[in-house]
Amino acid sequence: METIPFLVLLEHERATSLMSRCHCVAHRIVIMQIGIDSFVETPLGSGRAAGELGAERVHQLLEEIELADRVGVDVYGIGEHHREEYVASSPAVLLAAAAARTDKIRLTSAVTVLSSDDPVRVFQDFATLDLISKGRAEIIVGRGSFIESYPLFGYDTKFYDELFSEKLDLLLRLRDQTRVEWEGKHRASLTGQGVWPRPLQAKLPIRLGVGGTPASFVRAGMLGLPLTVAIIGGEPHRFRPLVDLYREAGRRAGHAVESLNVAVHAIGFLADTNQEAADILWPAYSTTFSRIGRERGWPPTTRAAFDAQRSEEGAFFVGNPETVARKMWSVSDALGGVSRITLMMSGGPLPHARMLQAIELLGSGVGSAVHTKPQQTVGSVANKSS
Repeated sequence: METIPFLVLLEHERATSLMSRCHCVAHRIVIMQIGIDSFVETPLGSGRAAGELGAERVHQLLEEIELADRVGVDVYGIGEHHREEYVASSPAVLLAAAAARTDKIRLTSAVTVLSSDDPVRVFQDFATLDLISKGRAEIIVGRGSFIESYPLFGYDTKFYDELFSEKLDLLLRLRDQTRVEWEGKHRASLTGQGVWPRPLQAKLPIRLGVGGTPASFVRAGMLGLPLTVAIIGGEPHRFRPLVDLYREAGRRAGHAVESLNVAVHAIGFLADTNQEAADILWPAYSTTFSRIGRERGWPPTTRAAFDAQRSEEGAFFVGNPETVARKMWSVSDALGGVSRITLMMSGGPLPHARMLQAIELLGSGVGSAVHTKPQQTVGSVANKSS
């Protein structure tokens, strides 16, 4: 098995050469799962007490997950955040509440900021969730696009990648062994202590959440971990070289092609018509991304740019069920076949009734389309996305 030296492939010319050779992988995705991701957002500036507003939003969240379970949505994810506008600092707690009220839907973090957390506690929390849900728990781990958790828990962002690599190594060992001997730089060593409880699933699913950094795709491939790619703007087909890089890294590391599983996280919303879906989502989207943009120095959010992203070539899944289902298959084809697409729908700033309607349309309208259509082979769509 090739290990760390494989990272030399990230040198620009060699990586480009590798990407161009990856179109021959042939496997078939015959079922695509659909899901919802949430940061459990609440509106700012309402004048209401934070606890009162948070309690209302959590109640709405649980109602949304219950409905998603009933209408056939496959997975619900909650992303860890430590900001005023989000009630999601502890995804495992919220998911455990949902687990007790649902039967089939899979429940995952989206993502757990592993760099600033303790892998032992993360494993214990999600193993417990797995027991409550009777085997429906998953973890998506990442470094986080927001950094509030680092100073909050006493970590220095100059070790941004080093923290993640070390803690991911420990988390994977905890999954495979009850008693672990492990030594690292940023956490106390383990000398054979037992870690309980153990999950109901024989192997608790752990995915790696990534943005657009080639090294992250390579890492997931080398470890043979399923991948969730966050595509929140631009043209999805442009991520194809990175997905190919992931698959090639996994193949070189000796992992079976069918285990190199790709999912997509994207912005989406549904209504009875395309225009209605866009008009409902736009105010919440504009508020959220304008606020984040001011913090990060992005240009102002415009309606024209928003509408461009919901076109056939854009990254958003906004429209009626037929439009969203067609877009899902188009993106899957462009990326060589994906097993799951989860939509970030901005509950909280949106009217709760509209969220419930969107969930109903996703499960009953989109679900039947994406659960049954066979996918093309990877090689057959390679040239189209180049």
